[in-house]
Amino acid sequence: MHTKKMIDILVDDGIDLPMVEIEITQAVQASCAMLKNKEKVSLCVRFSSNEVVQSLNAQWRNMDKVTDVLSFPMQDDELDIEETLGDIIIAVPFVQQEAQRLQLSMRAHTTHLIVHGTLHLLGYDHIDDGDALEMQQLENQVMNQLGLHFPYPELVDGEAA
Repeated sequence: MHTKKMIDILVDDGIDLPMVEIEITQAVQASCAMLKNKEKVSLCVRFSSNEVVQSLNAQWRNMDKVTDVLSFPMQDDELDIEETLGDIIIAVPFVQQEAQRLQLSMRAHTTHLIVHGTLHLLGYDHIDDGDALEMQQLENQVMNQLGLHFPYPELVDGEAA
């Protein structure tokens, strides 16, 4: 049984951590705002290479390409915050390229991906349009709470602009 939060941060060899640990914790906690005892949440955030993420994406999602973030939930249905939520893996070089293309700071873009990954661990998804809209609204709310950009600026008052 966990008595306090445990956010493990792993940084693979040759990868630079794009933000400080407190920012990672704040992104996770803000994403978990709807949970009671959110300070007890446990998960792992790994910062890795494009090659590792591509390999995991091929193995677990049958998509042999790099992506910015992967989430591996460890729970089904009703969440138990006494158990780990799962793992988030970020392809740092790919995210650096995305951040430049989107004209965002690496820190802000990485924060958004941690929020996105944490919401996946909490059971949110974007497979269909309704679920995607709900998840995007939550991401906008969390990023706003953190004082950062709206990742989906086209959403206005819960509706697509």
